[in-house]
Amino acid sequence: MSSDLALLDEQIIAAIAIAPWQAKLRLGFSDDGGTTRLTERSHVGPLRVQKALYPEGGQICHAIIVHPPGGVVGGDQLEIAMSVQANAHALLATPGAAKWYKANGKISKQSVQMTVQQAASVEWLPQETIFFDAAHVQLSQTINLAKDASFIGCDILCFGRTASGESFHSGKISQHSTIRREGKLIWFEQGAVTGGSLAMTGLLGLGGNTVCATLLAAGKTVPAAVIAALREEASALLAGAGSFGVTQLKAVIVVRYLGNASEMARALMLMAWRYLRPEIIGREAVALRIWNT
Repeated sequence: MSSDLALLDEQIIAAIAIAPWQAKLRLGFSDDGGTTRLTERSHVGPLRVQKALYPEGGQICHAIIVHPPGGVVGGDQLEIAMSVQANAHALLATPGAAKWYKANGKISKQSVQMTVQQAASVEWLPQETIFFDAAHVQLSQTINLAKDASFIGCDILCFGRTASGESFHSGKISQHSTIRREGKLIWFEQGAVTGGSLAMTGLLGLGGNTVCATLLAAGKTVPAAVIAALREEASALLAGAGSFGVTQLKAVIVVRYLGNASEMARALMLMAWRYLRPEIIGREAVALRIWNT
């Protein structure tokens, strides 16, 4: 089965590698008497949201971002920009894993920009990202928060198609992430991983692991008892198969996983979301059906 999937992926690469995609998606969310409306939805190229969904009621608008080609090849550029107006609440997710194919001599890029106004909230919960061997990808994320705005965002990165026996021997993945509140920088992180380098094998990098995940939460301070309970449950779930940590900084909570299983990364990030969402946003976590399809 894995060999069949690998062959299918190679056929997809050959089919879509002729011309790079330049895709842009812009979304706007506004509060309408307690209901969050998707009031702006424009796209250029293969990035879109089909419709607004309300599995939790009108206060929270769920939007599923779809990339019809099914994968990103060298030279593709994806831009996602969204504005969440005062008192609105948006949750963004994807229907499946994102696949970044080999570079073919060109760099692929994705830029995500969010502006979250007063007393508004945004949740960014895409499914895992898989980097094929020889992919060359630049990722950037910029979050701008108003004084009382809230943000929870998660990224799961998988280096190589381990299920098909592929490792990330070559290529380069770079990432840049910033969060500002009222224009003041409260989170900055950047880094790069080159296939086969010490960044992948060294103890100061991935330590030979193939999957890393990060969840960032910015909003209210979370009680120490909640953080302790999250750590305890995560430790029991991990049972030594990987590393997990939670750090509450002055303005941001950082949750990390490092291991070799995307399924474990997913379970841990959703667990962290379940603990932190009620504290940060004031809403109980509701299982995301799209993550189980």
